Amino acid sequence: MKKVAITTDSSCCIPQELVSKYDIYVLPLLIIYGDKSYRDGIDMSPNEVYRIMRKREELPTTSIPSAGDFLEAYRQLSKKAESILCVTVSAQLSKTFDTALLAKEMAKDEIPNTAIEVIDSRSVAGGLGFIVLEAAKAAKEGADLAQVAEAARNMMPRINLIGTASAWMGSVLSIKPIIEVPTTTGVVEAVERARTKPKAVKRLLEIMAERVGESPVHVIVHHAGVPEEGEELKARVASQFNCVELYLTEFTPAMGVHTGPGLLGIAFYAD
Repeated sequence: MKKVAITTDSSCCIPQELVSKYDIYVLPLLIIYGDKSYRDGIDMSPNEVYRIMRKREELPTTSIPSAGDFLEAYRQLSKKAESILCVTVSAQLSKTFDTALLAKEMAKDEIPNTAIEVIDSRSVAGGLGFIVLEAAKAAKEGADLAQVAEAARNMMPRINLIGTASAWMGSVLSIKPIIEVPTTTGVVEAVERARTKPKAVKRLLEIMAERVGESPVHVIVHHAGVPEEGEELKARVASQFNCVELYLTEFTPAMGVHTGPGLLGIAFYAD
């Protein structure tokens, strides 16, 4: 039995190969469309979400896992670990953190011998993903719960998550805002505005360069239904920065519902 099991929610956008490598339990958020609910990334793919949204008819919404869902995850993880660390999407953006905490209280009676800690990442997407991965790496090396939680918290202030708002948002705002989710606040904040998407992407890379300088950098590039643009942005990052690791993932469907098609984003931290 290992010391610490790691769980998070599906807004983390961690590449599947890393989820498998570090044995991370990802609890799906829910997509609500019509009178049915779909598990994020399991029952509904990102492309399906964006296809529905482009019709601009009945739009999907999202919901969070129930306390019962989290409790069941804790039950399952308690069978293979002495303790559990749950790291969630920013509590400023979702009630997921509150629900995970509620499930922790419920678990005291059901699995009293399993210590559980819940952390609000104050981030989302690859920002959350990198925090979870740091915890998972520490857990894999045999760290205890306090050490694993400390690894996650120490990563938080190092995280950058910035993006260019999509044409979906731009069509309403008549601009292409550059947005970020700083872990100091955990909320979406506007950084700058650009008149065109190419200019927004160019500025995105300039901001990244200002923040990391010549340091080696860890990067997850995200796209929402624009894989070619995602590949192009990944190539530009690879050519401009000293990347220790570089991944490209789609925003999960639950993220896509809120951003709409076309968003590009970069989560990164420097060594």
